[in-house]
Amino acid sequence: MTLASADFDYIRELVFDQTAIVLEPGKEYLVESRLVPVARDEGVEGVGELVASLRRTPDRTLRTRVIEAMTTNETSFFRDVAPFELLRTTVVPELIERRALNRALNIWCAAASSGQEPYSVAMILNDHFPELASWSVRILATDLSTAVIERARNAVYSQFEVNRGLPATMLVKHFDREGTSFALKDEIKKAIEFDILNLIRPWPSLPIMDIVFIRNVLIYFDDETKRNILGRVHNVLCPGGYLFLGGAESTMHLHDGFERVPAERAGCYRRVK
Repeated sequence: MTLASADFDYIRELVFDQTAIVLEPGKEYLVESRLVPVARDEGVEGVGELVASLRRTPDRTLRTRVIEAMTTNETSFFRDVAPFELLRTTVVPELIERRALNRALNIWCAAASSGQEPYSVAMILNDHFPELASWSVRILATDLSTAVIERARNAVYSQFEVNRGLPATMLVKHFDREGTSFALKDEIKKAIEFDILNLIRPWPSLPIMDIVFIRNVLIYFDDETKRNILGRVHNVLCPGGYLFLGGAESTMHLHDGFERVPAERAGCYRRVK
């Protein structure tokens, strides 16, 4: 069944209001494919009936389910490789030298999805920087979706998920097999602090960060929202701190407080003022 134009517009406006994600005309197929399972679970016939239900009753739980269904949660361990190589070879060693006196390091993964990104960071720190065991290291991981944050906290992944980017040596070292799934060991799990945070809403008080990952998120926003988020990231990032964006993202023409780190495909920027 083709999604009615009025129903598509309603979902577009709802998603933009709650997340600032822009659904361009022509994305009707995406809305329908994402919301058909929600409609089925709600016991209604199709997305049109689901939208009608949303219009009739301000059901916060249903609205949250719809928003979370429309949020892209694509992620994988060590996604795109280059950012994590730069983290290991350059960024963390430089910060260890710079933070030698206060021996503290704060890292924020601002769109953590189901946890593969922050756990990748934690495994790098664990495997390559044993000196950090005596430091105060905080890795904060946030997402707007309650469902994916709960998955991340649980840290149990399918064969398909661990096959996407996770080196075999790390799988053996850091995971226990549970039937057909793989459970992350507590040593890495306990290194991450998970919480709910919507990037377009007011942020809670955050510590000053040394590294911020906000990868493959800005591409879904309009320029005004991108500027706003980059401005707030700039405020919580320490001078000389590092920002990691997705490969198709940039601070250019959006915020002049960052300079690009010359590392191919890493999407890394440094706060300069």
